[in-house]
Amino acid sequence: MSERCVLFAGGATLPRPRASWRAALVPRRGLGVRSGALATVEDFLALDARVGTIVSAQVLRGARKPAFTLKIDFGELGTRTSSAQISELYETEDLVGLQVVAVVNLPPKRVAGLQSEVLVLAVGDGRGANVLLIPERPVPDGGRVS
Repeated sequence: MSERCVLFAGGATLPRPRASWRAALVPRRGLGVRSGALATVEDFLALDARVGTIVSAQVLRGARKPAFTLKIDFGELGTRTSSAQISELYETEDLVGLQVVAVVNLPPKRVAGLQSEVLVLAVGDGRGANVLLIPERPVPDGGRVS
């Protein structure tokens, strides 16, 4: 296995973490772990994370923080709607056709009058913007993250 792992954005590389994957689950102050317990594999498997392609993106008017409304095609699961606070780094026209990762089995949430059906996954860049988690290469829509 390679000593480095590839990060898609710009082909940049980062060192592969040396600690076991379990060490990454150790609760730390401020990371949102409420009970202080480690997550189990079953907890992870309960989340249904899938890949889908954004088919439309619009500014979500009325949101407290700038956000977009995304319509995402998940193949056999159909098209779902989501809100995403990603306007710092992305323009609506650049999002159409982009594959993203989203959790599809959370209860819907109302955001600025929009029924958000899926949770699009992103990572904070340390400067207040959210970077979308995207597949490193094209995969079938509806593919489950494993």
